[in-house]
Amino acid sequence: MTKKRKHQEDFQKVKFKVGKKKPRLENATDTTFKTKAIQIPEQLKEDGVLPTQNRKLNIKDLLSQMHHYSPGVKHNALLGLKDLLSQYPFVIDAHLSNIISEVAAVFTDKDSGVRGAAVHLLQFLASKIKAEQIAPFFPLVSAHLSSAMTHISEGIQEDSLKVLDVLLEAYPALLTDRSIIFLKNFVELISHQQLSKRLKSREKLSWMLSVNPNRRVTSQQWRLNVLTRLKKFLQAVVDGSNEVEDEGLQEQKDSPHSVRNPICISWKVHANNQQHIQLFEYGGLRPKINSSFRLRSLASVMDSAGKGLSSAENLKGFIEIIVPLLIECWIEASLAQSAPILGNLLESESQQLMQQVLNIIHLLWKLTKQHDETYKMEVWLRMNYLVDFKHHFMRHFPYSLHETVKNKKRDSCRGNKNCMTSSNSVDHLLLNLTLCDIMVSLASTSTLQMDSDWLDMIRKFVTDTLQDGSKLSSKQVNRLLGVTWRLMQIQQNKVATEPLIKAVYTLYQQRNLLFPVRTLLLKFFSRVYQKEDLRTQRIRSRSKVLSRWLAGLPQQLALLGLRNPELSNQLIDIIHSAASRSNKELLQSLQDTAARIYDPLEGALVLLPAEAQRRLVQLVYFLPRLPAALLARLSRCCIMGRVSSELATTLIGILHMRSSFAGWKCQVQDNSVSDVDYFSFLFSTLIGFSREELTSLQGIRGKPHISQTQLSPVRLYLTDLDQFLHHWAVTEMICHSLSTIPSQSQCFDILQTGICKYLVGLVVIPDSTAGSVLCAINKLLDQACILSENLHKFLASCCYSLLYFLLTLDKEDAEHVQKRDMLWGSCISALALLPRLLRLMLQSLQVSRICREELPVVAQLLRLLMQHGQLRSHMITNEFLVQQIIKDIMTLKSGEVQEQWLTDLHYCFNIYLASHPPGPGPVNAVY
Repeated sequence: MTKKRKHQEDFQKVKFKVGKKKPRLENATDTTFKTKAIQIPEQLKEDGVLPTQNRKLNIKDLLSQMHHYSPGVKHNALLGLKDLLSQYPFVIDAHLSNIISEVAAVFTDKDSGVRGAAVHLLQFLASKIKAEQIAPFFPLVSAHLSSAMTHISEGIQEDSLKVLDVLLEAYPALLTDRSIIFLKNFVELISHQQLSKRLKSREKLSWMLSVNPNRRVTSQQWRLNVLTRLKKFLQAVVDGSNEVEDEGLQEQKDSPHSVRNPICISWKVHANNQQHIQLFEYGGLRPKINSSFRLRSLASVMDSAGKGLSSAENLKGFIEIIVPLLIECWIEASLAQSAPILGNLLESESQQLMQQVLNIIHLLWKLTKQHDETYKMEVWLRMNYLVDFKHHFMRHFPYSLHETVKNKKRDSCRGNKNCMTSSNSVDHLLLNLTLCDIMVSLASTSTLQMDSDWLDMIRKFVTDTLQDGSKLSSKQVNRLLGVTWRLMQIQQNKVATEPLIKAVYTLYQQRNLLFPVRTLLLKFFSRVYQKEDLRTQRIRSRSKVLSRWLAGLPQQLALLGLRNPELSNQLIDIIHSAASRSNKELLQSLQDTAARIYDPLEGALVLLPAEAQRRLVQLVYFLPRLPAALLARLSRCCIMGRVSSELATTLIGILHMRSSFAGWKCQVQDNSVSDVDYFSFLFSTLIGFSREELTSLQGIRGKPHISQTQLSPVRLYLTDLDQFLHHWAVTEMICHSLSTIPSQSQCFDILQTGICKYLVGLVVIPDSTAGSVLCAINKLLDQACILSENLHKFLASCCYSLLYFLLTLDKEDAEHVQKRDMLWGSCISALALLPRLLRLMLQSLQVSRICREELPVVAQLLRLLMQHGQLRSHMITNEFLVQQIIKDIMTLKSGEVQEQWLTDLHYCFNIYLASHPPGPGPVNAVY
């Protein structure tokens, strides 16, 4: 048994002895090796160039998900893009091409959620991307948009209108560059082509409105949505055209009165032959060149498709397609309007649809007026569409909005997500005015008899609306005035135009009108006045209403003042235009209101900005009379500093031109300003202070406002630097005006009398007034002039007070240091021209009466006078007086140490006077 068991064992157990190691097996694994971790830091680190959003996806990952088959992935990718780009806006510039191409590609996605997310992302991008940045990629965007607008799916078509809204808001110019393509798309959204029944061939295709029962909105709602976008698109085309004209008050191209650019001329520079004025025969903003030849524009090189609606051929073609469709929409809406069941949504939509129809036609009419052959285009429009317009549009004119729509039922569109109509109420007045504007553009003077029936309806409606007295918006007034202007052009006799002007004036007289409304009314009346003024005197018939309006403008300006500067500027421009045309009614009203306009405290002249002040100063030239009271107010305006010194000098120059001393060969105006009043104006402005102000200055004592010396009875009131410089600039102009008066001796006598009457005897005199008086004396003095003794003494006192002030002036006083050159020059010139004046001033230097602190000042003054070349001969004549003054100074300083200023005085006396040098030299005093 034991032998058999041993024989069957194939694997016998090996017995190991104690203490021996187990032998190594042949297939044993060696576990003695060492391992290290593999480090890949670039995989663990976020990409620094491409930032990620909260899901750790960068721009490339999100853009790649845009091609995924799952709508949910694409929707999340669009949301992730918006999140990423809002956090890192700089990514837009780096990947703009890829972003635009991928977002535009989903305009035609089958899933509505994806399309909605794409619209929201596009709206976000439009606020971040400028037009010049997206311009290279806009052809791709417009191609995808065009594909969406013409897509077979109704949902994609509806969402394409939302994309169109975003692009029209952000990039209207880029979108309208491809107007032909999009206009055809608009047509296809509401209609389809069919073969004309009259022709068996397919040469002529007509369009008819389409009805799609599969849409989530009614056919009328859909047409309203499309026409609303078409109106916005055409508005962008009109705004982007080369000649943008005012919607209501359009300038006619054949008008002989065109807007001119003003030429800025400085008459002072021009009078000195330093400015050359070159006039061109055909200048201005819109030059009118009477030539049979016309230069071809660069746009004419392009084909008609590339020019869009700027081509007359393309515009006519689009009008032929869209206007019949619009008339069908109008007929459909009119039938709904006249239905027996009122108060439902249909009525509101019908009126909105009618408004959009008229708006589109109105914009198309505006585009026709921007072509060169406007008259031919108007004839073509009248021939093709006047009959239909009269039959369909004017049959129920005027239209009104039923109030039952607002009261009976709520708008069911409020809870409908698919309804895209505007929530604004229908403006029935604007609807009627738009219709009037379209119709009157088809009428002309030659067709007045044929169109009298419906023109009378429009004229009555316009007149009643203007006289109604209700508050009108600026858009309504703009359209209303445009129709009124057109009616006045069609029938230009006074019987037809006077009631219209009277109705507009009734609206103008309303209180609390909005500023844009008031501006439009002013522009209208100004244009009517200019048009009337262009007529010849033989056929001119002044409108009484227009004359009354003109006469009221100065009173309105005086009442308005600074409450509305923009409106005041417009009033001033109109008043200036009428005054330059010598309108008697306006000039008389301006004369009566001038005292309030030019009031130095509360008048428009001192309250309005600088440009308006300049125009008001120019109006002084046109005033029929300049009485003494008005000249006194103008003098106060000049010297108070409420107007600039340049403007004050301009006013003085205008008054000089109105005076009898301007040198006119013929007398232009009789008794416009008397010589006495003119001299009173010049003297009051020269003094720079009123009698009341001079009286109040007499009570001021001590520094820092008063500079006084014991040797002169005149004390100086130190004016501010700004006031001094303003007064000095006015003084120079006054002196120039006085110097141009032929009889200088009589002019000097008048000036001498005024100084002796109003200034001599005053204790305190402003430093600017003293300097101005000396400046005028220097300008007018000649050999024939004889000065009184009182004037001599007064001028001598003024000279010493000014010289003392300048010599004691602290160099650190920057405000008064700038007065030094002007005052010093006036004093030295007066002393050089009047030897007796210098002698009186030297006689007044009685050093025994002054304190010791003033002695160095007197010594410095004598030294400077001796050094001055113009005064040296006069100082030699008065050598005895100078020597006596020096002796008196030495007597007071005897027994003391001789100071440097006394040594300098002795030195100058010995050099310049004691040696009697031959003739005056060129030495000037430097202090």
